[in-house]
Amino acid sequence: MLLLRSHHLLLPHAARILARRAPPLPRTAAAAARLRPLRMSASNHSGAGASSTSAPSPPPAPAVPKSRIPFCPACGSPTKLAVPDGDEKMRAVCSSCGRVHYENPKMVVGCLVEHDNKVLLCRRKIEPAYGLWTLPAGYLEVGESAAEGASRETLEEACADVEIVSPFAQLDIPLIGQSYIIFRARMKTPCFSPGSESLECALFALDDIPFDSLAFSSIIVTLRMYIEDVKAGNIKFHYCTINKRIGAGPSDLRSFDIDNHLAV
Repeated sequence: MLLLRSHHLLLPHAARILARRAPPLPRTAAAAARLRPLRMSASNHSGAGASSTSAPSPPPAPAVPKSRIPFCPACGSPTKLAVPDGDEKMRAVCSSCGRVHYENPKMVVGCLVEHDNKVLLCRRKIEPAYGLWTLPAGYLEVGESAAEGASRETLEEACADVEIVSPFAQLDIPLIGQSYIIFRARMKTPCFSPGSESLECALFALDDIPFDSLAFSSIIVTLRMYIEDVKAGNIKFHYCTINKRIGAGPSDLRSFDIDNHLAV
């Protein structure tokens, strides 16, 4: 206990001796800067003597494309994206049997039904564009012609038995992989009613078409072309490309541009 107490008494005295012997450290600007913690800023500053200490951010990782055909329809094995020999595009190639599977555009067919200077529209009961108006139209089935498919879709959606008059428009929409063929048609008997995919059906005078409530860009373009032809007294056949803007809604009136319009 005496030894510990004597050491305890000597410690402050030794510290005072060491403090008198050690010279004070210089407080220069450079030394002070070395003692300050390093701060980094993401913003760039201008001015004399200013320099950036932050490293450039790495570029974002490239998006990895994904196939819309994840499994081989022939053997059921997973597919991988690859460029086959002699090709220029990425294709879904089976990882087991090696078959190459192609993604082709879908054909949509429909009718522009004319009756007493009005056109027949259906209000959709299904998504997409639930509750919006459209011409009766849908995907072409295997084993039927475009005209047969358009007549069938009109019967299914509007319960209307129609006769095809002439082709009116072909509209290509490359971004979503669809091609439309719309036919002018007339009802064999003036009878129609909503089918299983429609909330209601109605005949609209051209000035009363609800353009603010139409379902798809293809329908908007078709009806605008038709109205122009009727007012000009010369109904033509139209072809055009509808270039959808990425991320835009299907019924957004400002979501597309018309290119390559031909009228004959």
